[in-house]
Amino acid sequence: MKFTCEQKTLSKALTIVSRAVSTRSTMPILKGILLTAYPDGRLKLSASDTDITIQDTIAVNVAEPGSVVVMAKLFSDIVRKLPASEIVITSSDNGDGETENNEVNISSMNSEFHIVGMSAEEFPVISSINEETESINIDKKTVRSMIEKTAFAASADEARGIITGVLVELSAGSINMVAIDGYRMAINRRTSPDIGTHEFVISAKILLELARIISEVENDEDNGVLYLDERKATFRFGNIRVELKLMNGKFIAYQNILPKNARITAVVNREQLQESIERASLLTTAGKNNLIRMNVRDTVMTISSFSEEGKVEEEVITTKQGEDLMIGFNAHYLLDVLKSVEDEEVKILFNSPVDPCLIVPMEGEEYEYLVLPVRI
Repeated sequence: MKFTCEQKTLSKALTIVSRAVSTRSTMPILKGILLTAYPDGRLKLSASDTDITIQDTIAVNVAEPGSVVVMAKLFSDIVRKLPASEIVITSSDNGDGETENNEVNISSMNSEFHIVGMSAEEFPVISSINEETESINIDKKTVRSMIEKTAFAASADEARGIITGVLVELSAGSINMVAIDGYRMAINRRTSPDIGTHEFVISAKILLELARIISEVENDEDNGVLYLDERKATFRFGNIRVELKLMNGKFIAYQNILPKNARITAVVNREQLQESIERASLLTTAGKNNLIRMNVRDTVMTISSFSEEGKVEEEVITTKQGEDLMIGFNAHYLLDVLKSVEDEEVKILFNSPVDPCLIVPMEGEEYEYLVLPVRI
């Protein structure tokens, strides 16, 4: 194999594809990136950890078609450190059939590297997209936004199974994403073309990788296409393909958790409340669930916290309907919600000091955030 390409182009593709490289696998091949050079001038880069597979295709000058697997971190570091000029990459085995001793040569201007590669035959087979599979046109910015506004609420404990994932609901005219970890829940809804009815769960961890990839190509003109089958969801953005393994199991019936009504409604400036909680959290401790107190009265909401180091109390102007309320929350859970919302004002719905609160927009139903209280 031999090809020539621009350093910046190859480095960008490596950054994207490396997000699928396994960091925990005991199989060396999964710590590598498969390079495949085609006679028509394409270089396909592939990486997979079995849960997420990423491929990117770039234009290069191919002198000799072929393929080889390179160690992802070493190869990416070398390319990134090379000057912004043409790179020539060649590979061949050592002639005795021992493919694990493939040597890869990387040369650019006054630099030349010789590194060990691995046989492409050892790399997991990546199936091509079945063009007959149902495809759904999606807006990549919308997908990124929805992931970032929900995935933080999924459980980080892998032992908790299905709730480490994000539920994706597609139906006529809408797309919903839902995440829950037992202490909070995030729901985000958007309108979309009539795309049929589908429901699946994807690991929040790999969805966040998808969001990061989208952020790197967000300014590209290509929009997204989603292909679905029983085992995977495949997103394609121009020359980039991201295949995500679907999780097995039934997601929690989250609709049953949402409160049907509220005895108390408070309207607050989101940014002011966020800043107030951030200051109060300076005196919270993890051992006490990062507890802050929220005293909701007619025209003000008092945020307070205290610890052995001191105490803090400040007021945020609010408009309230219903009785007064004193309730405690984990500051971090509230901050995660408020940081994901962009509205100037939000409504917070309460029922009692032991019932969860619901944070919703002033108008519409684009999002709902449920947060359980902490006993004071």
